[in-house]
Amino acid sequence: MKRWKIAGRVYLCAILGFLYLPIAVLIAFSFNESKSRAVFTGFTFKWYQNLFNNEMILKSLVVSLIIAFVASILATILGTMAAIGVSSMKRRTRGAIMTVSYIPVINPEIITGVSLMLLFVVGNNGLSSVFSAILQQEVSVQGFGIVTLLLAHITFCVPYVIFSVSPKLRQMDIRVYEAALDLGCNPRQAFFKVVLPELMPAIFSSFLICLTYSIDDFIISYFTSGTVQTLPIAIYSMTKKRVSPEINALSAIMFVVILTIILISNAADSAKEKRLERTARAEERKAGMA
Repeated sequence: MKRWKIAGRVYLCAILGFLYLPIAVLIAFSFNESKSRAVFTGFTFKWYQNLFNNEMILKSLVVSLIIAFVASILATILGTMAAIGVSSMKRRTRGAIMTVSYIPVINPEIITGVSLMLLFVVGNNGLSSVFSAILQQEVSVQGFGIVTLLLAHITFCVPYVIFSVSPKLRQMDIRVYEAALDLGCNPRQAFFKVVLPELMPAIFSSFLICLTYSIDDFIISYFTSGTVQTLPIAIYSMTKKRVSPEINALSAIMFVVILTIILISNAADSAKEKRLERTARAEERKAGMA
């Protein structure tokens, strides 16, 4: 038994090392004095200083963050509403819609990117034709940019919200919602006071998933962004020459920020579970004393 435990721990350490060693190397080389990606010559903060003076990278980062936050918020709202609507349907209809919703997830990103690009081209040409016919003169509708990029990100984020919120809806006891209605709440009040608090952990997790996928996306953004540069596109354009160590610094900062958000979220969930356990124990003691 001891051998199996030791082997299991070694295997776990090997897996974790394989997953996180590249990130550790990246963070270490963000402090490397040399531009070399193979030799560590000394410790320095100059790449972090240069990062905050690089307008191209900072502008791309701001665009990525704006697109990611707006797309994640809208996708979370739309996906949550869709999950609630789908959950109230009949089993066969619900199964068919969930199957269709899987297509954007399993579909190769390059196909999604090309199809969205073609859709936006046709849409822009159609709008140009409509406005030209109405105004009796040639009108050109603005092509790819922030709007098309935002729509594309919302499109591929919504299915992830549906798949995260739907299981939570199935786990929820419908009798709690019905009890709220019996106690005088109207359907709207019952939703915001009973259903929404139950769904909040899944909704928040969905938001973080969408945020991560949106910031990380390259292929779909490449086909739908036009002249707008997100951070992955800016990094790709730099690889044609040489990736600056400033990218290592930026990646290290982003990793630390995301890790901090995850740790805070997990700590909040753990604290909430402990409070619920203490409340349940206190009620059990009161019931025993009575």
